[in-house]
Order: sequence, then C-alpha cells, then structure tokens
Amino acid sequence: MCLTVYLFLLFPQRGSEELSMYNSPNSGMSSISDGASNGSDSKKLRVEEAPPSRVIHIRKLPNEASEAEVIALGLPFGKVTNILTLKGKNQAFLEMGTEEAAITMVNYYTTVTPHIRNVPVFIQYSNHKELKTDASNQRTQAVLQAVSAVQSPSSDVQEILAAASSPVLRIIIDNMFYPVTLDVLQQIFSKFGTVMKIITFTKNNQFQALLQFSDPVNAQQAKLALDGQNIYNSCCTLRIDFSKLVNLNVKYNNDKSRDYTRPELPAGDGQPSLDPTVAAAFSKDSNSLLGKIPGALNPLSAAAAAAAAAGRVALAGQAGSSGVLLVSNLNEEVSNTHMNTRVYGDVQRVKILYNKKDSALIQMSDSNQAQLAMSHLNGQKMYGKIIRVTLSKHQTVALPRDGLDDQGLTKDYANSPLHRFKKPGSKNFQNIFPPSATLHLSNIPQDVTEDDLRLLFSNAGGTVKAFKFFQDRKMALIQMSTVEEAIQALIDLHNYNMGGNQHLRVSFSKSTI
Repeated sequence: MCLTVYLFLLFPQRGSEELSMYNSPNSGMSSISDGASNGSDSKKLRVEEAPPSRVIHIRKLPNEASEAEVIALGLPFGKVTNILTLKGKNQAFLEMGTEEAAITMVNYYTTVTPHIRNVPVFIQYSNHKELKTDASNQRTQAVLQAVSAVQSPSSDVQEILAAASSPVLRIIIDNMFYPVTLDVLQQIFSKFGTVMKIITFTKNNQFQALLQFSDPVNAQQAKLALDGQNIYNSCCTLRIDFSKLVNLNVKYNNDKSRDYTRPELPAGDGQPSLDPTVAAAFSKDSNSLLGKIPGALNPLSAAAAAAAAAGRVALAGQAGSSGVLLVSNLNEEVSNTHMNTRVYGDVQRVKILYNKKDSALIQMSDSNQAQLAMSHLNGQKMYGKIIRVTLSKHQTVALPRDGLDDQGLTKDYANSPLHRFKKPGSKNFQNIFPPSATLHLSNIPQDVTEDDLRLLFSNAGGTVKAFKFFQDRKMALIQMSTVEEAIQALIDLHNYNMGGNQHLRVSFSKSTI
C-alpha cells in the first residue's frame, strides 16, 4: 500500500476531526478564530495539507509528554505564544509568534523527525490561524513564560538550525570551583535523550567536554534548557554550543572518555577507571543542579525549572558511578523476573523492597550498563505504569543471609545463561537501541511462518501492526501498536522456546517497517 493511500485511510477527516478535539471537555478551549466546520465539511474525505499557519498540529505524543517538552520543539524557530494539549488524544497545538517561524519549523521537521521521550512525533500545519484558549488557565501561561525565558531575542534561527543537525555538543565549564566528572555530565544530559559518547579534556585552562546524543533534536533541547545553568550552587556554569563534529571516536572507557554503546573498550595505558567516590561526593550538594528538588528554583532559572518539571533534568542526587539501579513505580503484580529484561546489560541481582513493593534494586554488571539502562528506561511505560529509574547509593544488592526467608523478593542471576554481554566484542554491544514499537527477532526456526509469529506476539497482549522477514528468514522485524506493548512483548518472549531447543531472541530495533 502506497504512503498516500495509507495516510488517506488513517486520517480521512482531518479538518472536522481537528475541530471536534477543541470541544473536548479536557481541552480548556473556549473558541477558535475561524469558526466551526459545517455539516458538509465533516462528510468530505480530504487528504490535502492545510495551508501554512502559525498554529502547528502535533500528533502521536507519548502519554507522559508535558507542555514544556512540546514547547521545546518550537523554541529554536521563534517565540511560542500559546499551547493547547489534548491529553486523551495524544495531540497538541502550538502557536508560534509568526507564520514565518511556523513555516521554518515545519520545513525543518520534515527532514529531521522530532522526538519526545524517544518517541517520534508528527508535525503539520493546523487549519486554524490562532488559538484562543481560556485566559484563566494560569498553569499553561506559567509554563509558557518559564520555557520562553530560554529564548534569546538576538538568536539567529538559521544559525541554530544549521548547527542543530549535529548531535554533538561542546560544553565548557566556567567558574569550576568543584570538579566535574564525566558521569556528572552524563547524569544531567541523559534526561534529554540517549547519551552515546562523552570525551572530556582541558583546553586554554578550561575544562571542556564533547557529548554526543543519539539524535540532534535531543542535543538541541539540552542546549536550550541547560546553557548558562550552574551544576552546583553559584559555580560550575555550563556554556554549551553545537559542535561541527557529527560523530565522536572514543577509543577508551575511563574517567576521561566513555562510549556507552561499547562497554568492552579498554581503559587505556595509565588511565584509571572512574573513582566511585568522586561523583557521589559532589552530587549530594543540595543546592546543585543534581540535588535540586522540584519547586525549589534557586539557582535554576525558571526555564530550567520548567524542564526539570518535565522530568528531563537529573534531580536525583545519586552517586554517578553505582552499578545498582533503583526502579520505582513498578506494577506490584509483576514479578522481579519480569524486570530482568537484559536488554541494556547483564542483570546480576534483583531485590524488591520489602516495605515498598513497587520499587526494586537491580544490580548490573558494571556502572556503564547501569547508566545505559537508566538513560533508555527512565520514564518508559511498563505494565500500565510509568517507571522511574535512577542510580542507587548502594554498590551491590545483598543476598539474604543463609536460613532467612525473604519471601522470594531477592533473585540472583549471576550465573544466568541468558546474559548477552559476557563475550568481549560481541555484536550485541552494537545493537543497543532505545525502546521502540519495532522489535528485532532473530534465531527464528526455518519452519516458523509469519502467521506463527504474529499469533505469538498477539497472545502476549498487544496488536501487531506490521511484520517483515529478512531475506534468510532467520531474522525479522515486528511492529507493535505502542512502545509499551513492545516492551511487554520483549519481556515475555525473549528466549521463548520455539521448539527443538531453539530460543527466540528479541531486542529493540532502530528500523521501522
């Protein structure tokens, strides 16, 4: 089926559907400037695009997307003057200050797919020329004012757009009263997207770093929210620009450089691994960017506070080098075996907290794997609940003493045959991707058909949207209807016995069908 026919079937009545959303009781909308659609319009199947408008229609937002994150999409292109979110429909409308700014935004995102919380979103012009929302909605106005504080009137939009094609940021630390470690940077910047690589160095007597995201849009959002902010109270100021580099070449994993996609890299001659006590000592500063609690604005600017409220700034204040994760807001009906997904590292031990059954400690093989898992899984929806993943202050998960019954709350997976990352240089290190609706299947028996796999994944509780075999039919891609369904399917079906002691391998894919 060609793309135009697919879009025609998927969105047959875009104009009338868009108007109907404004009448939603949850929208807070009072009126639309160009009036309502008449009855005949609602019966027309229209596939033509709306003409340029300063109102942008954003679709397929993740359920947990905040207003601040939506506004951040428009920040590089000009002033954002209004926003309307339709939570129940996973959509939003963003009003730009000028039509020219909206055109620049749509043109840019036509070539670079925007993401919010690692989920691709879709942007197009709205049929309406302006938004007229309830002026009494103080919360929306407060978010607009806070996020708009990062906008510089003198910003050259074209310069920003040209630089924003790079996922690499150049970071300079001014007034560096306290040491800033590689892991401190990773903890702060990972809330804006997946941090792939970091290189730190000293130039002109200033501590600097190059930090690479998986997506240029994540780099753009991080720069807008963090440039000029203090890591610690009144010192260690972040000065952030886009780098001309588009990819970093990291040879060693140590306290100077790190490739989070290749934990097997050597430390290098004479280069020590990161001291576990360094990041912990400074992340405990209650007046720092790392230790700030929501609602306390000093020393954060209002814009950075808005980003923090969106869950993107590292606020936990945990040690930056622990191999143990604290996972909270879990579905209590899910056993600890279900948490052991093994996608981003080799899980050694899992312990559900006795007095807080919706929380667990998960010990990975090392701190690199813990960082990788945290950056990919924090904020994801699993079994109906949005989980929170932070680094724990614990260095290990203790097993229960001999003879002590802990009601099965602690599991030891150290000798599990399912570990993916034991072998140095394994291809598994090169196939680590953020959670997505598309899954990669491998080790498929020759006699297994597409219908067999569709049925298997449908029975896991999801809806299969698309399927594609690779040429050798030993591998395939399968697309679920949501990222949450894909996560659940991976948990349930990775290592599934397909018969003849042949076990299915399931991982997230960077490709789409």
